[in-house]
Amino acid sequence: MTSATKDQPQSPDAESNSAALPQHVAVIMDGNGRWAKSRSLPRVEGHRIGAESVRDIVKTAGELGIKYITLYAFSVENWNRPKSEVDTLMKYLTDFLRKETSYLNKNNVRLEAIGQIYRLPEKARKQLDIAKAKLKDNTGITLALALSYGGRTEIIEAVQSIAREVKAGQLEPDEINESVFSDHLYTKGIPDPDLLIRTSGEMRISNFLLWQISYTELIVTQTLWPDFRKDQFLEALEEYKRRKRRFGRI
Repeated sequence: MTSATKDQPQSPDAESNSAALPQHVAVIMDGNGRWAKSRSLPRVEGHRIGAESVRDIVKTAGELGIKYITLYAFSVENWNRPKSEVDTLMKYLTDFLRKETSYLNKNNVRLEAIGQIYRLPEKARKQLDIAKAKLKDNTGITLALALSYGGRTEIIEAVQSIAREVKAGQLEPDEINESVFSDHLYTKGIPDPDLLIRTSGEMRISNFLLWQISYTELIVTQTLWPDFRKDQFLEALEEYKRRKRRFGRI
C-alpha cells in the first residue's frame, strides 16, 4: 500500500480528466476512536464528527462525477464492541439517515446498503428503508453503506446461495464463473472499486470487499477519518491519477 501524496491538492476537472477519475471509490473510515482519545473525548464523539466527513466526501465525489462510493460504516466484528458503544453507533446511524436524507436527495444521491442488514436494530432498518425509498430514483452518485458487513461472510453466503441453486438444478457447476459468483455477492450491480482509501495509517484490509478489490488501487493516509475532508480526498484522487493500472499486463 502507498501513502497519499503530500502535494498541494488540486480539484480534478470533471470534464477533461473524467477518464482519470475512479468510477468507484471505497473507503475504510478508520480512526474515529483515536481522534476522540487524542482530544480526551468519548470515543462516540469521534463517530459523531466522522459523520461530517461522510457528508463532505460524498458531496465532493458527486460533484466530480464519481459514480459510486462505498463506505465501511460497521463491520460484523464491530458487534463485539461494548454494548454501549454499539447502541450509540446504531443511534448515530439512525439519526444520520433521518437528518441527511433530504440533503442527499438535494444532491441527487442514490442509497444502497450491503451486509447483514437484518442484524441491525429495527429502528435503524426502518430508517434505512425509508431513506432508500426516498432516494431510489436519483441518478447521481450511488452511496453504498457497508453495515454489519464482512468480506468473508459475504463470500460464504454467496457460496451457499450458489450451492442451493446447483442442488435445485437451476445452475450447472460448469456454469459457475467470476461473473456468476459476483452476481451472488451483496454488491451485485455495483462495479468493483477502482480505488480503496484507508484512513488512520493502518496497513490492512480489515475484511472489506475481499473479492471485489483484487485489482483495486490502494491508498493509505495517516489522516484520521474525522479530519479527512475535501482536500485530503482530492490528494488521494491526484495520487490515483498518477497510477498506471496494468491488471496483470505489462
